[in-house]
Amino acid sequence: MQTMKPVGPVAEAAFADRLLSWFDQHGRHDLPWQHPRSPWRVWVSEIMLQQTQVATVIGYFDRFMARFPTPAAMAEASVDDVLALWSGLGYYSRARNLHAAAQRVAAEHGGEVPADFDALVALPGIGASTAAAICAQAFGQRHAILDANVKRVLARHAGVEGWPGRSPVTRQLQTEADARLPDTRLADYTQAIMDLGARLCAPRSPACPECPVAADCVAHREQRTAELPAPKPRRQRPERSAFLLLIARDDGCIWLERRPPAGIWGGLWAPPIVEAADKASLAAMGLKPRQQPRPEPLRHGFTHFVWQLQPMPCAPVDNPVSLREDLGAWHTIGGAQALGLPAPIRRLLESLEEPPS
Repeated sequence: MQTMKPVGPVAEAAFADRLLSWFDQHGRHDLPWQHPRSPWRVWVSEIMLQQTQVATVIGYFDRFMARFPTPAAMAEASVDDVLALWSGLGYYSRARNLHAAAQRVAAEHGGEVPADFDALVALPGIGASTAAAICAQAFGQRHAILDANVKRVLARHAGVEGWPGRSPVTRQLQTEADARLPDTRLADYTQAIMDLGARLCAPRSPACPECPVAADCVAHREQRTAELPAPKPRRQRPERSAFLLLIARDDGCIWLERRPPAGIWGGLWAPPIVEAADKASLAAMGLKPRQQPRPEPLRHGFTHFVWQLQPMPCAPVDNPVSLREDLGAWHTIGGAQALGLPAPIRRLLESLEEPPS
């Protein structure tokens, strides 16, 4: 049986060298945000990669860069322009924060992404790990990232117990991350440790025989890769139901309202969502049901609950006061596609071959 090296200062010093050697041969060198690896491109990619796979992000990233090549270009655009391009990527607060941060950069930093870690963290939507990624990859500074892939690598390699979402565990992982940083090639190292987590140190069935740092990995030595990192405590997501009012005029235009900035689908456009849609409830809103088949319910899962929305075709009666112009507007089915829509709502509208009548 192979003798495993202990984890300690000597092993930590060699960690970066082994990882970079592996990266030179097996890492990802053709990601669009690497060419060029500018601060803005790195920033946008890091925000998109939160909660989202690289394969999904690439198409969105390319479209974003074509439309918003600089922070100034995004700052001059409306939040609807940003949300429309983000539609389908989920976690829409990321897009709203990115837009707000671009406006701050334009107003306070002359349109240039700041190279200072603290200045980056002060911008909306940028946490410590994202700021570290920008500093390391775009400016070559010595900062350690701590995204989900990196947390998994470090939890296994250092044998860190506990769920990484807990603050004490996160602090311990940050200490491990800082200890492994090299003095040079910070941009490559940052990409390398992310690649290691994405390609070899997978959540299930990690490819330990191919791993460049397996020799002193605690989880590998103790055969605990299935246990580390500890999983998030499971909670059953509750289910909620509501009605989606497909309010259409005789000319086929449909009423959409902007969702409140905070909360589910914040800042996006959607038909009104209500708890009750019987005749009496609709009448109280100045609406009446349309005599036509209802579309299939929409079932959409969020982090904390599952939402089932029953579309309800209906029509306005005598300019109802419930349809307030400060909250919404009439749109054609085709015109609505240019708005920032939640992905399920976009699919629903696309499925309406003819507008409700």
